[in-house]
Amino acid sequence: MDSSLLQKAVTLLRDGEVVGLPTETVYGLAGDASNTAALARIFAIKERPEFDPLIVHAANLERAMEVVKDFPAEARRLARWFWPGPLTLVLSKAPWVPDLATAGLETVAVRVPAHPVAQAVLEGFGGFLAAPSANKFGGISPTTAAAVRTELGDRVPLVLDGGACPRGVESTIISFADGRPVCLRLGATALEDVEKIVGPVEVCRRRDPRLAPGAFGRHYAPRTPLAIWNGEQDAPAAGVRAVFMGFNRERVPGPWPVRWLSETGNLEEAAANFFQTLRELDAVGADLILAEAFPERGVGRALNERLRRAAAGVQGQGGGCDG
Repeated sequence: MDSSLLQKAVTLLRDGEVVGLPTETVYGLAGDASNTAALARIFAIKERPEFDPLIVHAANLERAMEVVKDFPAEARRLARWFWPGPLTLVLSKAPWVPDLATAGLETVAVRVPAHPVAQAVLEGFGGFLAAPSANKFGGISPTTAAAVRTELGDRVPLVLDGGACPRGVESTIISFADGRPVCLRLGATALEDVEKIVGPVEVCRRRDPRLAPGAFGRHYAPRTPLAIWNGEQDAPAAGVRAVFMGFNRERVPGPWPVRWLSETGNLEEAAANFFQTLRELDAVGADLILAEAFPERGVGRALNERLRRAAAGVQGQGGGCDG
């Protein structure tokens, strides 16, 4: 990355502007987390409701401790194991954190990104960055700089191009708001790996958008209707122009164009390709995107959750939290 571009990004951020930048998960729309005007600009550009909290990004664990009032021992264990990386912790917030960043809650979502460009910007900026996905609210998350430019255009003065995001889906969110670990969003860090560190983690199914970033029922959605195929349903009716997004080469539901997310059935590779492939299929003008369900393990659980929420209508909404 050209050092002059990094310096330009830092200057813009210090002036209260926003910048598109890559993380290991998806591209973020970054602004100074301590600047209410910059936070308001993020919400306006994304057309995101202000009751949907943001994630605050820090350069390292030591800096992240400045964002929170209390850092429980179990949460610290997770941070030491998974940071830098795609794990967000929800903890009691420090007094300086603006209410606009937290939807007025007494908790804040914080993580340390692993991408070298995000790290370089954080180090140069010297503060903290709020950085939700750099797209219009509710749509397909961007995993390339080109996708950010297509989505947001000249509303963002600078987009740093760090290549395709290697993990491809958002961070896993673990809350310690009630003292015990609760998963508010499945993501790129497998829940099974989190449980190896802290034991069983409850998964919250309640769709309260104030609990965590991106907790709306319909989200990650293409303009083209999307249906989930698990290998058992009937194929779409004749005459429906469908495209198929698949994972298992042994199962194809019909004679439609197919895009495979992994040539080898690798869930991590599928995750890295997921949003960009969905974006490309959304642009072909089909009547329907038929997406194959993933194995319910590892990051496959997060991908299935993205599919359910991207599908037409609101699917899979529970009424509370369960294990």
